[in-house]
Amino acid sequence: MLNYYRELIMKGSQFYSLQKIVSLTILQALIMLLIYSCDQDNYIPKPRGYLRIDLPEHEYQLFDTTFPYQFEYPIYAHIAFDKYTQREPFWLNIDYPGLNGKIHLSYKHLKNANLNDMVEDSRTMVYKHAPKAIGIRESIVNDPTSNVFGTVYSIEGKDVASPFQFYVTDSVHHFLRGALYFNTVPNNDSLQPVIEFIIDDIDQLIGTLEWKEL
Repeated sequence: MLNYYRELIMKGSQFYSLQKIVSLTILQALIMLLIYSCDQDNYIPKPRGYLRIDLPEHEYQLFDTTFPYQFEYPIYAHIAFDKYTQREPFWLNIDYPGLNGKIHLSYKHLKNANLNDMVEDSRTMVYKHAPKAIGIRESIVNDPTSNVFGTVYSIEGKDVASPFQFYVTDSVHHFLRGALYFNTVPNNDSLQPVIEFIIDDIDQLIGTLEWKEL
């Protein structure tokens, strides 16, 4: 009888060992599968993706009215006025309905304003964005042929509300200031292709700007 119980204990022990081996084998297989899956990603976080924006070809038309200045602006934008521009006879917006942005233009005749004050006001408006900017780059505009002089400001930073501003003047009669805005929460990482696209349009505006007498 004692031998019988010993045999049962031995068989039970062998069954338990076999079950344990099977369980360990399955566990090892799951661990290897997990390691393989992780290795496929190489443990490198994927960069954030943004929607692709299809931009049109640059093409321009002339803005030439009774305003004391004229320039070329894109055919895919339009001239518009709002409650702010309506307060001043020669202020306007260049709206980009397909890109949800606008260039706001404000004008002053220097018989009614001091040039140094206007330049300082423009600079102050730019540097109001400094707390959220990672850098502000200034470039000089100098075109003696058209009497267009001034400064353009590239305001860098993801959360900056206006990434590009400028002012130009003939130093005697005219002063024109421009600022680029988007009708959305600032995220200039995703908007960078659009920002660069519109900056090309601003370069065209400044390069074709001509002053006229009132």
